[in-house]
Amino acid sequence: MRILIEEHQYRAEVVDNIIVGLTNLRNIKGKVAVNHVGYYYNPELGGGEGDTVFILPKVLLEDVNSEELLFGKYHPEDIIDLGTQQLLSKEEYDFLYELAVWIYRAIVVFRDSYPDSDVVQQQLVQRMSTGRLQECNTYLDILLALQKFNRDNEDFFFFVLRNLHSGFNKINWTRTISHSQAMIQDDSPVYLNPVNKRRQVNFDEELLVIFFSILNYMHVHYGFPVHIPVNYELITGSRFEAYLNGQGRIQLLKIKHKYFSDKALYLWELCYAFFDLSRRVKVEVNEQEYVLVKNFNIVFEAIIDELIGTDRAKLPPRLADQSDGKTVDHLWVDDILLPTNGKTAVYYIGDSKYYKHSTPVGENSIYKQFTYARNVIQWSFDALLGRTKCDDEKYIIRLRDDRTEGYNVIPNFFISAKVNFETLDYGDDALRLHSDDPYSTSQYSDRLFDRDTMLLSHYDVNFLFVLALYARNNAGSKQLWKEEVRKRFRERVQHVLEEHYTFYALKGYDAAESEQYITTHFQQLLGKLYRTEGEKSIYTLAVESSGVGAGELIKDLRKHFYVAECKLEEDPQTKIDEQIGKQGEMVVGKAVVVDDNYCDKTAEAIREQGCYAIGLGETSGALALAEGFMNVRYLVLHKLKSPIVFALKAGPKLITKEQLKDTPHKIKDSQIYLLFQIEKEEPTIAERVSQYALTHPSKGYTIRQSYVTEINSLMCD
Repeated sequence: MRILIEEHQYRAEVVDNIIVGLTNLRNIKGKVAVNHVGYYYNPELGGGEGDTVFILPKVLLEDVNSEELLFGKYHPEDIIDLGTQQLLSKEEYDFLYELAVWIYRAIVVFRDSYPDSDVVQQQLVQRMSTGRLQECNTYLDILLALQKFNRDNEDFFFFVLRNLHSGFNKINWTRTISHSQAMIQDDSPVYLNPVNKRRQVNFDEELLVIFFSILNYMHVHYGFPVHIPVNYELITGSRFEAYLNGQGRIQLLKIKHKYFSDKALYLWELCYAFFDLSRRVKVEVNEQEYVLVKNFNIVFEAIIDELIGTDRAKLPPRLADQSDGKTVDHLWVDDILLPTNGKTAVYYIGDSKYYKHSTPVGENSIYKQFTYARNVIQWSFDALLGRTKCDDEKYIIRLRDDRTEGYNVIPNFFISAKVNFETLDYGDDALRLHSDDPYSTSQYSDRLFDRDTMLLSHYDVNFLFVLALYARNNAGSKQLWKEEVRKRFRERVQHVLEEHYTFYALKGYDAAESEQYITTHFQQLLGKLYRTEGEKSIYTLAVESSGVGAGELIKDLRKHFYVAECKLEEDPQTKIDEQIGKQGEMVVGKAVVVDDNYCDKTAEAIREQGCYAIGLGETSGALALAEGFMNVRYLVLHKLKSPIVFALKAGPKLITKEQLKDTPHKIKDSQIYLLFQIEKEEPTIAERVSQYALTHPSKGYTIRQSYVTEINSLMCD
């Protein structure tokens, strides 16, 4: 078998005789590259005896000191003739033979799934025979020969079985009379234990059991479609593993000389070749045969889309195939990344990258991936507003929270193929972060929930694992891994976000007052705050881990909100409940604090009349002063003793001095007053007010001997 690597630049004189009919184009340096993956039979190789050429994916190459090396250590030119090279270890040698089978199976599955695609080039002319023919030495040839024998010789199987089993249930009277005692009944002998014809071990049948067991292994392990027409107890599991490890050869050698028909002899040769791994099976080839794929990146994209992405046929028009001509490789809808009580969805956008082992992603690819996300955002607005048609409501997602004007985070990622050259392990199904730092673009560095802020992660999957899973074409296995890997994607993207941002759950002490705070500080919170769809009271705050001023923002928010650090995978309501348990029930809202020498007497008048007024001074500028008192919810009277606290009704109003009359008030020489209506007295709150806090207030809104502050800032710890 000959080995070539996709897109590797070979010296023309090294491969000219191998790639006859495939390409003869050379670059200006006399190099030749083959832009295909697959296999073809070249009858001119080996002195006219012919040989199979496998073109393997470029993902097996790694750039080392500006040289492309197979497995990161061999020059591809040195291992072209796999039968004569001396560099590869036994494990690497066997790996290449088996990889050829997986590549073939993947191409066949792709061809059957996309019959209209023109990337598969195929010409099958192989004919199995029993005559004196040429020899081909690939493991794939053996598997294809076994599959073909099964397909073409069903009559042979039933002929053998009919001859083997004929007469098995007939009574052997000679043995019955000589070995059994008869009873006489009605003058006639009756034999209670008649002897049937015994079924002897038949070597033809044993060969069929081995053959069908091999076919079953081909179906389970490689996904070959096979039909087993008889109901034998097959050799499976650990027993078949023993056959693969040598028992198969031993068992076949025991029965080698028991066959006389040409077909039985040929079947024995096929089974022996399978277990012996000699890769020698007789074939008849009249012309060149090939199964090749040009642009294998299209096949890799199909593999990832089948195993991870959405069924493209179900996507709404212009969502994946976008209006500007761009096409998203992989797109699906899944749970959002942010903490939420319910099931809220977001788009996941991915792009396959089929590169050599260490090739970096180009700037153009990064730019296009951000553009994909921008187009998806615009599509979602068009769908919500009815400007574009979408029959499936699950794809119509509200990405912007109108209350905070924040945008949900859209998971955006590259996924590339990688092979672990140390293990060459097909079973490794891990999803690994390609690099620690994501690609990013933003208008404001500290606004995660901004439309222009986007993060782009890059992940690697084991090329061997996804290739084999796709090639087996088992719908159940593919669906199970799709569900698992999507869950992993979500967790990995969350991990990337938490590396760069700290997330908090926020819930206002008082709904109306906290909403007013958001309105008042809208510009400061823009892009940092987001409320998930369906939530009314809990917000998510994202603060850059290395951001400046984050501590002051959190400190200020704690005056109005329960603030609990919340991981992305945690339930925000649970974290808020824990925070409430730590802080106790909060007294919230603004309070106007009045220094009154006669606070006891004033309080009596307030209790009697149910109102209180504060003078704003002269008419000029009074309205500006009144603004700071409009949202006050408590009145605190004090003078060197325990304060007296009243809860106020909403909506104070302005009155003139003439309207004041006997209303208890502060500041006599004022022309205009702010009149507060009293709702009730709050003695429990009064007990918690700190006298020190009253006389050493934090900065607030002040008019003469009164000021406005947060009521919780007056509380004892």
